[in-house]
Amino acid sequence: MKFNRLSDLISTNQLQGKRVFIRADLNVPQDDAGNITEDTRIRASIPAIRDAQKAGAAVMVTSHLGRPVEGEFKPEDSLAPVAKRLSELLGFEVKLVSNWVDGVDVAPGQVVLLENCRLNKGEKKNSDELAQKIAKLCDIYVNDAFGTAHRAEATTHGVAKFVPVACAGPLLAAELDALGKALNQPARPLVAIVAGSKVSTKLTILKTLAEKVDNLIVGGGIANTFMLAAGLKIGKSLAEPDLIDDAKAIIDMMAKRGASVPIPVDVVCGKEFSPTAVATVKNAQDVADDDMIFDIGPKTAALLAEQLGSAGTIVWNGPVGVFEFDQFGKGTEALARAIAASRGFSIAGGGDTLAAIAKYNIADKVGYISTGGGAFLEFLEGKTLPAVEILQQRAQ
Repeated sequence: MKFNRLSDLISTNQLQGKRVFIRADLNVPQDDAGNITEDTRIRASIPAIRDAQKAGAAVMVTSHLGRPVEGEFKPEDSLAPVAKRLSELLGFEVKLVSNWVDGVDVAPGQVVLLENCRLNKGEKKNSDELAQKIAKLCDIYVNDAFGTAHRAEATTHGVAKFVPVACAGPLLAAELDALGKALNQPARPLVAIVAGSKVSTKLTILKTLAEKVDNLIVGGGIANTFMLAAGLKIGKSLAEPDLIDDAKAIIDMMAKRGASVPIPVDVVCGKEFSPTAVATVKNAQDVADDDMIFDIGPKTAALLAEQLGSAGTIVWNGPVGVFEFDQFGKGTEALARAIAASRGFSIAGGGDTLAAIAKYNIADKVGYISTGGGAFLEFLEGKTLPAVEILQQRAQ
């Protein structure tokens, strides 16, 4: 995948005295009082900002936060808490600038944060008029926001058409390198875990991966639909019976090329969805009419862990059970530990997956953890991400 990189511009001393506009992803969760509750995204954006500043650039950084109404400022939409946290992490004051579209006062060696870019009229619609104004603010545009790479907006796509130089920041570049390595030139066997409540939301991903992977591990409500397709009863479990034919088609398609969708041989059931529900392990063919399946069973977990142990590449999206309740989390934990122990290259993404990685404390043992939810899924689906496509065009 060919695109210009910020690191190449820095190594050839092209930033000295230049105005650099960085689109970061600083969309962090906050409590009711406006305090940041989790700052991973801010910390992840620091290398691009610090590298550009140290290279002698006048640095402008912006991001969206939440879903504000364009043109209507409300205090809760402000990046003020982010400016405070950026200042702490960088060790110098980062000034917050409002109403910045028509001009920004920033000197080489300085860093300013430009207020929530989604407050600007035309941002979401990728307005050329807005993008051209933003392009006039800078000499170099850096996209370091993989989390929004699947959206064509003025600060993620439009501006890149009009600036003199457009490039990828270190976070975006690392993300694309890792995803490319996992899907385009994977070490075999390639094993994917796709789990979640619905097949319908991940049907395109399942179909795309079914053409590429050696083993497609399904979990959650998705696995229940595949169990129905395999002729098993699932009681009152969450499933989508109208997609049984799609599940069968995926199983058949993979079988034809010697690949497989492992169907659970045992499951963990409960009678109700609650943190106090009693967990009962059953063989897959013994599920009762009033049972709900909330996890894979220990035999299934052991079989899948073995596949993950011998994998060359692992792509992980979604926990395989209701891991928030400990009695239904043993399957997800077993697979998480197998991924951590595997010698293969692993890449994981999606909000629930990140929560599972944190719960079982294996972050340092996963090859690459993707910062983007929707963008990660769309990449897995084989879709072209607009923000990446424009960088590739500009590189030509």
